[in-house]
Amino acid sequence: MDDAYQAALGRFEDDLRARRLSPHTVRGYMADVTDLFAFAQTADIDDPHNIGLDIARSWLAATAASGAARATIARRTAAARAWSRQAAVPGLTRLATPKPRSPLPTVLSQRQMTDTLTSAANEAAAHPTDPLALRDVAILEFLYATAARVSELCALNVDDLDFDRRTARLSGKGGRERVVPFGVPAERVLRAWLSAAARGAVLAGWVGGGGGNQKTAENAPAPTTNALFLGARGARIDPAVVRRLVHRRLRATPNAPDTGPHGFRHTAATHLIEGGADLRDVQELLGHATLATTQIYTHVTAERIKARYAQSHPRA
Repeated sequence: MDDAYQAALGRFEDDLRARRLSPHTVRGYMADVTDLFAFAQTADIDDPHNIGLDIARSWLAATAASGAARATIARRTAAARAWSRQAAVPGLTRLATPKPRSPLPTVLSQRQMTDTLTSAANEAAAHPTDPLALRDVAILEFLYATAARVSELCALNVDDLDFDRRTARLSGKGGRERVVPFGVPAERVLRAWLSAAARGAVLAGWVGGGGGNQKTAENAPAPTTNALFLGARGARIDPAVVRRLVHRRLRATPNAPDTGPHGFRHTAATHLIEGGADLRDVQELLGHATLATTQIYTHVTAERIKARYAQSHPRA
């Protein structure tokens, strides 16, 4: 890629990082704009500042012709507009974003969620010397209680919890913080996990499986990291571990849909709406920037009512 394009990419990346966007967003936008620049060079555009609306639209049309999803095209449009604003190339800001078709999120019924949490708790009770089993219950209860994103859960520190108020401080998208409540069941298992007998044992190097690797509560040291949830070797837990946990527990729950941690988030929001919670309160809990994003849960609830009506009403 020519020097002018490389320099423009470097400035764009610096701007994205200065805006404190998530690493995932930065990677996506950089890949999209890199592809736009490559497309422009094949059209003999020697300077990125000469990329016009016609080139950008041709690039998006080629993306669509390749079979890309509407969501991918929408993201590429947003990336091109973001670069256009940063580089003061005003023409591209007029690119229209195709509206992606958003499927209704997968949610569990209240019975399925209760069965999932009960099953995990029973497994932990059956293995009282396994601190990771207790950790898993705490993760599941916290995800459902707070509707937290998996990234927010993994970033939690011990001092983000306020047991007196039963609240947790989450750091969401764009570095925005919010305080969310959790209930008594979550409090109970979080306190158990934070005991030296559980979390401390993981910090001591407990990796499961018995034998010489297992550390007992008596010889577990005081915690040495502030991360709330830990992996098997004592480091901050990885999102992939949480995803595997959720999938494993749902596979063990009869008739439960196979979803991930985000499914727990959708489920919590849907159950709140079904229970009569105000939509704006749910918006605050989820950390949505706009109410329009939260309104999908009213559609989820309506679809569930329609399904129950079709099953139960004699004249449906």
